[in-house]
Amino acid sequence: MTIVRWNPMPDVTAWHPVTDLVSEFAVMQHEIDRMFDRFRGGMLDENSPSLWMPAVDIIERENDYYIKAELPGVNKNDVRITVQNDVLTIRGEKKNETEKKSDNYRRVERSYGSFERSFTLPTSVKNDKIEASYDNGVLTISLPKAEESKPKEIEVKVK
Repeated sequence: MTIVRWNPMPDVTAWHPVTDLVSEFAVMQHEIDRMFDRFRGGMLDENSPSLWMPAVDIIERENDYYIKAELPGVNKNDVRITVQNDVLTIRGEKKNETEKKSDNYRRVERSYGSFERSFTLPTSVKNDKIEASYDNGVLTISLPKAEESKPKEIEVKVK
């Protein structure tokens, strides 16, 4: 029989300040990346696509606001725009192409499914004059400003 020295904590290793901190930062960075990917409609994990959310630009000009939404691969008949209680909502669906049995996919990164984006409108927008156009996968919504909300220049007279 051989004598073996007893170790009360065999799985515990010595703490190393550099190696352990780098490892912790790598884990934290991975978690932050997953959180942002999920927020912006990326991949939740290696094989699981998340909900798709189209990118949107909001532009203010002197007489109106513009909302431009990137909707590549979305048919214009699959997009609905509504305004209710000063909230503009864009809804739609990007349909998945039918898959052929002969195709052998290794990775699918394009997102499919329904989406919805909502924006609170300023009270200065004329809701009854809103117009939308769709060209090459870009939805452009024009939101005209009311006359009273436009800046006015008043001349000051000095006496």
